[in-house]
Amino acid sequence: MTIRVLVWNEGVHESTQPAIAEIYPSGIHGAIADGLTEALGDEVIVRTATLADPEHGLTEEVLAATDVLLWWGHIAHDQVDDEVVARVQRHVLSGMGLLVLHSGHFSKIFTRLLGTTCSLKWRNEAERELVWTVAPTHPIAEGIEHPIVIEHQEMYGELFDIPTPDDLVFISSFAGGEVFRSGVTFSRGHGRIFYFSPGDQEYPVYFHPQIRKVLANGVRWAAPVAPAAAARSIPAVDNPAREWYLSH
Repeated sequence: MTIRVLVWNEGVHESTQPAIAEIYPSGIHGAIADGLTEALGDEVIVRTATLADPEHGLTEEVLAATDVLLWWGHIAHDQVDDEVVARVQRHVLSGMGLLVLHSGHFSKIFTRLLGTTCSLKWRNEAERELVWTVAPTHPIAEGIEHPIVIEHQEMYGELFDIPTPDDLVFISSFAGGEVFRSGVTFSRGHGRIFYFSPGDQEYPVYFHPQIRKVLANGVRWAAPVAPAAAARSIPAVDNPAREWYLSH
């Protein structure tokens, strides 16, 4: 089955800051999409959307035709319409996979699905990050170097205020001695969620071959186990147990 992927990016940095546009001339979403196409080839159909698109590019029709959604946001979390967030949440609960990237930890969709602040410590001094695999048999870690070396990156550190993850796949360490749970998974309803922290807008992290491989593995892992059409047939509000009880 071909995996239908949508890469969502708020797209604000690239459109307002020339230095960021120079790093990501096709936008962060463009770099991620190119990496997925390069890594997965005919396994995927990759599309992109941004905050400025009508309904942020996340219409009911678009989401119904999406198996895995990747989400990158940073300075415009509050500009994402709550109705769109509820729509995305419903599709995740119905089986759509979700990859939340870097500062997307503060996105409305991630905090809504996890139910915590998702806050963390941070420092941006272009430090080296080492991404250590701690679950080598996990599908997302398949073929990944140990560690991944990112020469320049924003530091993320604990405490990361998230629920206990289903799987802890990667832990990062930084020059200042901090550590961070940089690759974690969750399940919500029928949907799989993977959070992966490397990827600040000021550094060309999404061109790193190993980061691209992690994202490709994440897309494979998060894709619905059942065909998307069947999984997405679950109504937005559905309580079959109550309906059975009332009819007997």
